[in-house]
Amino acid sequence: MRAARLIKMVLLLQSRPSMTAAELASELEVSERTVTRDAQALSEAGVPVYADRGRAGGYRLIGGYRTRLTGLARDEAAALFLSGVPGALREMGLEDAASAARLKVSAALMPSLRDASRSAAQRFHLDAPNWFTEPKPPELLPAVADAVWDDRRVVARYRRGEGEVRRELEPYGLVLKAGVWYLCARVAGHGSYRVYRIDRFTAVDAADGRFERDEEFDLPAFWEERAEQFARSILRAEVVVRVSPGGARRLPYTVDPQAAREALETAGSPDGDGWVTLTLPVESEEVAHSQLASLGPEIEVLEPPSLRERFAGDAIRLAALYRVEP
Repeated sequence: MRAARLIKMVLLLQSRPSMTAAELASELEVSERTVTRDAQALSEAGVPVYADRGRAGGYRLIGGYRTRLTGLARDEAAALFLSGVPGALREMGLEDAASAARLKVSAALMPSLRDASRSAAQRFHLDAPNWFTEPKPPELLPAVADAVWDDRRVVARYRRGEGEVRRELEPYGLVLKAGVWYLCARVAGHGSYRVYRIDRFTAVDAADGRFERDEEFDLPAFWEERAEQFARSILRAEVVVRVSPGGARRLPYTVDPQAAREALETAGSPDGDGWVTLTLPVESEEVAHSQLASLGPEIEVLEPPSLRERFAGDAIRLAALYRVEP
């Protein structure tokens, strides 16, 4: 533990002209007293750490000292490519590896380029979850991430309906979608790829041996295909509606965008008022009611009769609420 801290201290000092004891203590997550002892230990080991005294003092390396401990470990190299998603790194347990990788890269750069990492961080930040949500990372995510990085089979148990299912999986990749973590995995012995929500896992244990990864597997393409299939699979009902020109423009932002666009493209010609009648795939009558209600008077439900009655009831209650005569 101390050896890793000493290496990190050297890399920090190599990447900057000087650092105060307080800055080093903050970066290393130790006390300033520990920083003083570590600097003394480095000096005794032959690393030329020089301490400037006074209020503006600090620590620096002298004599153009350069450490050769800049080779990236495998997990550090992988984490470096994810350094733009700090929240995801933290949830997967790779925050320390990413920090070490950034320090090593910074130490190997020319002095004029050493602020590149900080400059990029000040100009780009990815906040993946939706507004008004407080996603909690799944407890088993670090274990799943370890298996993904190591190409190691796992035995997973997960909730499905009212019961629990056990599967031996070959974990291929992780996807973070709107604050929710998914695992794309191949079922051992079956060859089929499936998608699992990690927050539904109840247990993840290492299985015997590693699996041989199919190098033809394309995680982004696989996820795009499955996401589209899922979006279509839940559209099990249909409604017939009339929409105004304004309602037609807002429709793709209210229901499934692709379904809305296809319904508008296949709709008939506008009537005398400019409204069009179309058949729209929806998840259910209940979901359609909540989604289409946001369009207010820009949409009229024609079928099914039960959904039309819901909107008629809404109109009556609204008229009474705002004291509008029928």
